[in-house]
Amino acid sequence: MQNENEGRDHVDRLQAQWAAELPDLNTEPMAILGRAYRLSNLVRPSIEETFASFGIDRGEFDVISTLRRSGPPYRLTPTDLYTLLMISSGGLTHRLDRLQKAGLIQRERSASDGRSSVVGLREKGIALAETAFRADMASESRYLEVLSKEDRTALAALLRKLLISLEQAPPSDPA
Repeated sequence: MQNENEGRDHVDRLQAQWAAELPDLNTEPMAILGRAYRLSNLVRPSIEETFASFGIDRGEFDVISTLRRSGPPYRLTPTDLYTLLMISSGGLTHRLDRLQKAGLIQRERSASDGRSSVVGLREKGIALAETAFRADMASESRYLEVLSKEDRTALAALLRKLLISLEQAPPSDPA
């Protein structure tokens, strides 16, 4: 007798349960968005473990990686940072305090506007951002080995299409 769950994932099982309870409801969004959410939750611990092995958390990595990928001289204003990271200015301040204490960033007054400040990566921060990112990409790549190159390309294209539509959509009213 074949196991009824063989070849089925968590989302398939949830959809089957809902189909039994609410047969008139289309649960197709779960097939895509539910899986995206579940994938994120399943890989998050590994990603966090990777960054922890470098003595930083994911939020701190987000800051130093944002600075690093901004290109030389690896400096941004706090406003640019919290806008790019989509976090509050208070949340950014806590991260910056920890990163400065660790010697990864420096904060200084802006040369062009003495009223504002600039956050810059120190050499130690540049090296850590690059090393941690390389380790993260190696770790995440292992999850995708089950997919062929063609599958990965097609999946990335479909997710990009969906994400672009969501990023360009006006904010919706909560129901």
